[in-house]
Amino acid sequence: MFKVLVVEDDDYIRKLMTKYLINSGFDVIQALNGQDALSFFEEQHIDIVITDIMMPVMDGNRLVKSIRNRNKDIPILMLTALESFFDKEKGFESGTDDYLVKPIDMKELLLHVKALLRRYKIVSENKIEYKSISLDYHTFQVCVSGESVELTKKEFLLLYKLFANPNIIYTRNQLMDEIWGYDSDSFDRTVDTHIKRIREKIKSEDIEVITVRGLGYKVVIK
Repeated sequence: MFKVLVVEDDDYIRKLMTKYLINSGFDVIQALNGQDALSFFEEQHIDIVITDIMMPVMDGNRLVKSIRNRNKDIPILMLTALESFFDKEKGFESGTDDYLVKPIDMKELLLHVKALLRRYKIVSENKIEYKSISLDYHTFQVCVSGESVELTKKEFLLLYKLFANPNIIYTRNQLMDEIWGYDSDSFDRTVDTHIKRIREKIKSEDIEVITVRGLGYKVVIK
């Protein structure tokens, strides 16, 4: 179970987020300000931090900087009533990963939390696991239902890119630049050929590589 540190001085908002996250399967620790949150952070393992900006004792930007001095990778979601570019720029410079503007929609909050946790797990472990499928970036190994599937290095990198960012459409040019490099002599059809081979090798009902007509490709998880 993932442990979420919720830092918010408004009792109603904090309790509302806490209840929703608990009902969604998370373990939640509550803090009223940045100083209390930092104490909790130092005392126990935290998987993700959700923090307001405007708080007494220690505000959100100072809290984020302090957390980043202790852990460079933990995902941090910042809540703010301030929509100006300057305020967001200040937050990102302090080390936050994502923003939500108040009033907070709880369903949107959950989507952001899950996306950040997925990204953090992929970055920290270089491994993606979803139901019957696992991809290990260290070994370029793919397993489907416990069975090893042989992919070429380019096929693996292509699948890993799409799988790590489900439902995001990538154009052929984007995939060519990232997987084959800007200076590659390969053509757009190379991507199509590799996608075809991936589909032939990966037989699973849990994910599907979708062709988006006129745009490119995306992975849909089920």
